[in-house]
Amino acid sequence: MSQVADKIALVVQDDPAKIAVARQVRIKLALTPTERAEARQLRRDVFCTEQGIFRDDDTDAIDAIALPIVALLEDSNGSQEAVGTVRIHESEPGIWHGSRLAVAQHARRIGSVGSGLIKLAVSTAHAHGCHAFLAQVQSQNVPLFRRLHWHSLSELDIHGRPHHLMQADLDFYPPISDGDIGFVLARNGTRGEP
Repeated sequence: MSQVADKIALVVQDDPAKIAVARQVRIKLALTPTERAEARQLRRDVFCTEQGIFRDDDTDAIDAIALPIVALLEDSNGSQEAVGTVRIHESEPGIWHGSRLAVAQHARRIGSVGSGLIKLAVSTAHAHGCHAFLAQVQSQNVPLFRRLHWHSLSELDIHGRPHHLMQADLDFYPPISDGDIGFVLARNGTRGEP
């Protein structure tokens, strides 16, 4: 059994009706209204309800220009559930940013969801001419980003929480131009087949 399948089996213990038939996690651009709505709801769940960073909604001006990305837990019956999201945008030619990375609590044990979202975010921007990819990362997530070939540029306080301004090493993120299809997380959490 694959590592992802093993972790999905653990999640099934928490909510068998919801995840029992889960087969795979697909990382892709959020193109449909349903994918976008689920991504926005997940952000509210994580940043408003769970972390209390925002009161009711985390919407801001960036949402109007950002490309949202989702991690979809795909079931064998064809249904999908957004279990992760991030958004990317270009602030000036060649300078891209990632923000609002969120993974549903029940999906955090699946593994590789956050790193898969980061991979598609940076690689999609790279395919669109990115020369620098930046993110303001909550301090508890800095070790993950460092493992994924990011380095810290400075420490910041954002919304009363410690963050790091970090930059991705683009040499480790080859351009991905088929983000509409995305990829399925492979056994070791790397990019699998479309």
